[in-house]
Amino acid sequence: MRGVISRPVFFFFFFCSLLLLALSYGAMADGKENRTTLAFRVGVILDNETWVGNVSWACMSMAMDDFYSTHPNYTTRVALIGKDSKEDVVSAAAAAVELLWNDKVQAIIGPQTSVQAKFVAELGNKSQTPIISFSATSPFLASSRTPYFVRTALSDSSQAQAIAALVRFFGWRQLIPIFEDTDYGTGMIPYLVDAFQATDERVPYRSMVPLMANDDQILRELYSLKTMGTRVFVVHASDALTTRLLLKAREADMMQEGYAWIVTYGLTDRFGVLDASAIDAMHGVLTVKPYVMGSARNGEFSTRWSERLRRDHPTDKPVQHPSVYALWAYDTAWAMALAAESVALASRTPSTSPSPYLNTAANNSSLTELKKLEFSPNGHRLLESMQDVKFDGISGKFELKDGQLESSPFEIINVVGSAAKRVGFWTTEHGVSGDLNSKANLESVVWPGNALAAPKGIDWETGGKKLRIGVPLKKGFSEFVNREWNPLTRRNVSGFCIEVFDLVMASLPYDVPYEYIPYEDNNGEMKGSYSDLVYEVYLQNFDAVVGDVTITPNRSLYVDFSVPFTEVGMSMVVPVKDDRGRSAWIFLKPLTTELWLAIGAFFIFTGLVVWVLEHRVNDSFRGPPLHQLGTIFFFSFSTLVFAHKEKVTSNLTRVVVIIWVFVVLILTSSYTASLTSMLTVQQLHPTVTNLHDLIRNGEYIGYMGDPSMLHLLNIDKSKLRRYESPDEYDDALSKGSAKGGVGAIIDEIPYIKVFISKYCGKYTMVGNIYRTEGFGFVFHKGSPFVPEISRAILKVTADVEKKLYRNRTTCPEQNGAATSDSLTFNCFWGLFLITGTTSVLALFLFSAFFLYEHRHMLSTSTDSDGSSVWQRFVLMVKSFDRKDHSSYALRRSCLKVEEMKAAHEHSGRSYATSNSHCTSDLSSGSP
Repeated sequence: MRGVISRPVFFFFFFCSLLLLALSYGAMADGKENRTTLAFRVGVILDNETWVGNVSWACMSMAMDDFYSTHPNYTTRVALIGKDSKEDVVSAAAAAVELLWNDKVQAIIGPQTSVQAKFVAELGNKSQTPIISFSATSPFLASSRTPYFVRTALSDSSQAQAIAALVRFFGWRQLIPIFEDTDYGTGMIPYLVDAFQATDERVPYRSMVPLMANDDQILRELYSLKTMGTRVFVVHASDALTTRLLLKAREADMMQEGYAWIVTYGLTDRFGVLDASAIDAMHGVLTVKPYVMGSARNGEFSTRWSERLRRDHPTDKPVQHPSVYALWAYDTAWAMALAAESVALASRTPSTSPSPYLNTAANNSSLTELKKLEFSPNGHRLLESMQDVKFDGISGKFELKDGQLESSPFEIINVVGSAAKRVGFWTTEHGVSGDLNSKANLESVVWPGNALAAPKGIDWETGGKKLRIGVPLKKGFSEFVNREWNPLTRRNVSGFCIEVFDLVMASLPYDVPYEYIPYEDNNGEMKGSYSDLVYEVYLQNFDAVVGDVTITPNRSLYVDFSVPFTEVGMSMVVPVKDDRGRSAWIFLKPLTTELWLAIGAFFIFTGLVVWVLEHRVNDSFRGPPLHQLGTIFFFSFSTLVFAHKEKVTSNLTRVVVIIWVFVVLILTSSYTASLTSMLTVQQLHPTVTNLHDLIRNGEYIGYMGDPSMLHLLNIDKSKLRRYESPDEYDDALSKGSAKGGVGAIIDEIPYIKVFISKYCGKYTMVGNIYRTEGFGFVFHKGSPFVPEISRAILKVTADVEKKLYRNRTTCPEQNGAATSDSLTFNCFWGLFLITGTTSVLALFLFSAFFLYEHRHMLSTSTDSDGSSVWQRFVLMVKSFDRKDHSSYALRRSCLKVEEMKAAHEHSGRSYATSNSHCTSDLSSGSP
């Protein structure tokens, strides 16, 4: 009985134990699952009916699969909750409110366009929820205005730099931007214009097209642009509007040779899905595209992405490679997963609800809930984490700076037929180049109309309009502007200014038709003054003025000038006189008085040094005082002609004499050259060198044209005389003030140079007495020709001067007094320093040796009175005056005397000599 009862009890407890174990395991499993699959809700707002929206959602879904398969131990799971904005701003805002209010998302990825993102970013600021967009590229969406907006893409301002550099690369000086009338369209234009105009290029017009413009509106705008002459267009609009613009441009014959079209990034991102007509309309178009470096990871992802796209959208046109927007979407989702894990803020809702890839349609959420939006408790932490995320994504290095993706290089794409060909790159380091890492030429570009040569950028012949160029008719200097028929150019004007302008216009990279119109009345005389002619440009009666028109501050108030094409300033021309060979003392002029005195002093000093060194050892420097004094002067001055007969015997003397003879050689050669120049070269001296001297002496001054500038020089009006031609200038200067002429002519330097070249040798130009800006070409304010022509003038400056003086006799250079200047002491002080130092050093060594040899005389007396000092000094002088019998030179001289004496005695003849000291020297055994 007991055994029967115990068996059921055993089974009962056994089954209870199994049940408890199962429940415990289930509870443990549930707890473990709850710890590892907590959801992090992230909203996604896309335009589900667009190609970009579809591929972006697919890429973000793939990113989540790839991320959590790579990081299976992460404690969070990003749950993407998708909403469709239906390509509408209001729908995008409603979707954001629903995500924030109903779905309690921690962040929102999207919306897709800049227009939609502007309002959603404000919602993010209000709720402190990060709004992260990989496709809203307008610079208006800045983190400074909306701090909770994060752009995981490149701002359009970065491609503005690339496009501006591309325009400059081809040498175009003008462009017209065409953009849509939205925040997306207008956001980039200021950056493009600033980047382009930073180097003096010009944007003459900005074409803003309504987003919903019909075909007729687009055609009217294009025809208007066609008449403006500019042939470079930059299109920045939505994909649909850009496609319509290019199709209508082809219809308006604006996709022909001579035109250049640049399209901003966006349209080429979906190049593979465009229809044939849109691709055909883009032939010859240039565009830029963010550069993505190829890698094995990119290749593997492209294969999987292409397969998924064919599976999800089997009816769409197959595309082999994802767009840059798709790559940015993938990296954005990856970065969000990293940021979510770092914040470690997970929802308590299990990962099975809602689905991490749930893509529900946007409900009709009431916008009245906007006021009830609460602050996200972890929005600021998530924003900081997102901005700190760094990794190598499939689009390149992912790193945010100032709330947006760091700038990267751009590819330069040329649409040729049905292919988008890469022809080069743009980088901040190398600019536009054919190579990414170095400076290189672009590959060949095919332009609209299948042209291979780059368009000139401007077509001024549009409509047959010519520039009307006003020409002054000034009497006198016809070399500048002359009213006469030129059979070579078939024009009724000629002259230097006309030739310069023609040369400049021919150097421009485009053709500009223009015609010269003399500013004259019915009598063939100039209608008014030069200022009146300049004002005609302001009144738009002329497009420009070409002639000898001086640039002045007053005229620059209402017109623009090119850079001057002549020398600037006013100067004075006066007669000259030739002083060549008219002075009996001209032989003194080669050297200044200071130099003459220095040479004389050194002649005497060198003679004294030689006498001191030679007096004790050389008979030629001994004898009566007058004889010795004569020897000193004769020896030193005879070195001028190298005729000194006295032989020197001391080594110190030889060094001194060698250096001195070298100095004399340099001095005589320089003197000879200077004197020869003075006797042969024309010595032209101006009769006056200073304007104040003319005014002080009451001289008359001549001028031509407008005397207003002369009044600024404080010249009495009664002392001014007006002339009409260079011949009248010559006549007045020849007469002088005393005979009804003038003492000087004041005019602008170009006129004076022409005048002097005509009367060579009679007159000279003296100084620059007043600052003027020279002659320039006149254009209306803001004219695009001013920078172009100014650059061209700088290039042809060398040819300009040749044209002005090519028919004139070459005159010697005249600048003030045309004289041969006298040589000064400063030209030779180095030579005097060398010879003086040598002489002083030789005296010092001689004195040291002499005092050492006679040191016993300095120590013989112990008296301390003055008489003993004087006695020692007298003894030293007497010793110096005596011959140095130990001198090798004296002993050799004595030996020669004895030899000659012996020879005479042997022949029976007597021999008398004055060298009586030689007998005692030889008898004492001196050699």
